[in-house]
Amino acid sequence: MKLHFIGVGKMGLPMARHLAAAGHSVTVSDPSPERCQLARAQGLAESTSPAASLAAAEVVLSSLPNDEALLAVAAQVAAHAHVGVIHVDTSTVSLQASAEAAQALAAKGVLYLRCTVSGNNKMAEAAQLTVMASGPRAAYDSVLPLLKVLGPNQFYLGEAEQARLMKLVVNLMIAQTSAMLAEALTLGRKGGLDWQDMWQVLGASAVASPIVKAKSAQLSQRDFTPTFTVEQMIKDLALILGAGVDSHVPLPQTALTFQLMQAALAQGDGQDDYAAIIRTVERSAGLPAD
Repeated sequence: MKLHFIGVGKMGLPMARHLAAAGHSVTVSDPSPERCQLARAQGLAESTSPAASLAAAEVVLSSLPNDEALLAVAAQVAAHAHVGVIHVDTSTVSLQASAEAAQALAAKGVLYLRCTVSGNNKMAEAAQLTVMASGPRAAYDSVLPLLKVLGPNQFYLGEAEQARLMKLVVNLMIAQTSAMLAEALTLGRKGGLDWQDMWQVLGASAVASPIVKAKSAQLSQRDFTPTFTVEQMIKDLALILGAGVDSHVPLPQTALTFQLMQAALAQGDGQDDYAAIIRTVERSAGLPAD
């Protein structure tokens, strides 16, 4: 199948590479020359003419950073792709921007699938992403073999923006897990518990969720190398809070976590892992953060 992949960042690049390894003809494009160079180094073909690649593609995929990028790419796809092409977008964006993109694409006969993914860049590298999809069911059935290349779990959720909302629901819980850990670990550390002992007990306890277990090896060593940064989580929390406003759903705990992330950003941790809010709470308790 002829595929064109737009956006080869930390998530998009491994996804594109897996699709190429599965035997598909994949071209890629990205506004960053550095990302395009890295894609070429990993064996992917950079498009010399994105417009021509869009015109030739049977499926267009994208992994984009924000609403503005999605709307710009949707306009490009609408302008150059042929009628009946499927646009699979994996980005985390607002429901409003996604609906606007859907309208622009439908006007040109492009089938639009919102295929959000749950998992970090390491899970993308390992082809262990969970895909949450919404859009035309026939289009989903058509690209399901592609989605299965990205990870073991795929869920079809409806015809419209359900996948966008589901991604926000998942990320709300991820963010809140980091806030829970920040308070619990700070309480234990301030009371004299050993940092690594706490992680061993948490990993063997009833609260040892997959996300806690996934974080334990790194955070038990106080390693805040990012899989998803504080700045990225702030962006997602803003989307989550906006969705709450739109649906008249109070999200007081999420609002507090958003403020903790802002504090982490102000304290210089914006490019560290979002779990760096642990250090934010530690500082507030008078503990050294490192």
